[in-house]
Amino acid sequence: METQMQNDDHIFRSKYSSVPIPDNITLPEFVLQGVEEHVEKVAFVEAVTGKAYTYGEVKRDTARLAKALASLGLRKGHVVVVVLPNVAEYGIIALGIMSAGGIFSGANPAAHVSEIKKQVEASRARGIITDPTNYEKVKELGLPVIVLGEEKIEGAVNWKELLEAGDKAGDSIIRSTRQEILQTDLCALPFSSGTTGLQKGVMLTHRNLIANLCSSLFSVGAEMIGQIAALGLIPFFHIYGIVGICCATMKNKGKVVVMNRFELRIFLNALIAHEVTFAPIVPPIILNLVKNPIVDEFDLSKLKLRTVMTAAAPLAPELLTAFEAKFPDVQVQEAYGLTEHSCITLTHGDPAKGQGIAKRNSVGFILPNLEVKFIDPDTGRSLPKNTSGELCVRSQCVMQGYYNNKEETARTIDGQGWLHTGDIGYIDDDGDIFIVDRIKELIKYKGFQVAPAELEAILLTHPSVEDAAVVPLPDEEAGEIPAACVVMNSKAKEREDDIIEFVASNVAHYKKIRAVRFVHSIPKSPSGKIMRRLLRDQMLSHNNKN
Repeated sequence: METQMQNDDHIFRSKYSSVPIPDNITLPEFVLQGVEEHVEKVAFVEAVTGKAYTYGEVKRDTARLAKALASLGLRKGHVVVVVLPNVAEYGIIALGIMSAGGIFSGANPAAHVSEIKKQVEASRARGIITDPTNYEKVKELGLPVIVLGEEKIEGAVNWKELLEAGDKAGDSIIRSTRQEILQTDLCALPFSSGTTGLQKGVMLTHRNLIANLCSSLFSVGAEMIGQIAALGLIPFFHIYGIVGICCATMKNKGKVVVMNRFELRIFLNALIAHEVTFAPIVPPIILNLVKNPIVDEFDLSKLKLRTVMTAAAPLAPELLTAFEAKFPDVQVQEAYGLTEHSCITLTHGDPAKGQGIAKRNSVGFILPNLEVKFIDPDTGRSLPKNTSGELCVRSQCVMQGYYNNKEETARTIDGQGWLHTGDIGYIDDDGDIFIVDRIKELIKYKGFQVAPAELEAILLTHPSVEDAAVVPLPDEEAGEIPAACVVMNSKAKEREDDIIEFVASNVAHYKKIRAVRFVHSIPKSPSGKIMRRLLRDQMLSHNNKN
């Protein structure tokens, strides 16, 4: 591993050569490069319905959507919020918005209507794309709504008719309604809790996402083009889903096997029937594959699966060992990424390409074009190898900042361009990186991010709650669950279940409080910060006694 010192800094770089990032090209143009040779090849197929789009259809409908959106008044820099589960059209929708000069902002379709409203308002969105199931959630938000599918809904724009209108609009509509799209223009505004607190819009440019794809796909050779079948189960509204799966697979002209929810039999059927070779999943699914007897109903010798990639939550070493014993031909890679860094940040190599695979339980090595350092969280001093500190990364993948939030941006990206991740880790003598803890307070429930501050704010709106703190508790299936310590007022008559139900009625299902403990006070530091680790230990101790 090459190490350089600058002003007494320990800065670590990739052991692999830098890769070029093309100029003067947009993200849709970049991922659809060379599509003419693959027009008949399937790009997206839904595992359950069988609905499929070829590369020729993806390119055609991306252009049709861009023209239609422009004719509806979408201009460069306008945000469109997409409220959809994983569907075959998702990649077309994201690329179509970007091709029109717009900014794609994916929202969780499982979110509560109040949460979608916050994202729509925070992003200053100009329109919404959804399906009939989720139309009720968005119809009152005062924006034009495009509804996917054949069904015609009064007050909404029909998807099929929209694309037909795009045909009639002609190519001139794009040229006349948008300025030239630059690589420095924003193309995506995913929402992330960041290192702390509430959801914030992450400003990502065409260049940010192209740079991330160039780095993360550096080892994919020409012989792999058209050969990869990737599982599209990770939500596409998440940066990992839309960039790490959809865009990466389209760039390599592979096939995305689309699933909108996890059900073990459907999952295994999809892997076998569609000959999936690459499956990005989360640790709870690995737990299912190891422990659930349903797996034994399937002939695993028919699997073509070559690699499983887990991210979003740590993978327990004993779980990894059990998976490797059951699936000896499947390589497990743990990856690490952030929305604020355009997706994948660290990953493992491909031994078939002569690259040294990173060690078990590491999150991989540094990708080309990236710089990494580890700093003492208290002093900011950068640290040598084998010394734990806050992981910081610098590259062309680093976001432009949080939308309309200069204070949080300044807290996350310093004056030298380093993105402070809030995660504690170290790099060893071989250049492999290990994440050991996190400063940030996010709870990872089944890979979904849950911000304690958001749940605490909701708890404090309850008339009987005087104070509250939310902490993560370990859970074998979910990884972590949100648990609340709550101080009730003296006249309160509510029970723990009442508090759980109150929060559940205001948030998406994965954000629900799973356990409540009534306490007399919430311990806080002299600066007023909740002492979460102490509370967590107290809750664990209390649970063990019971």
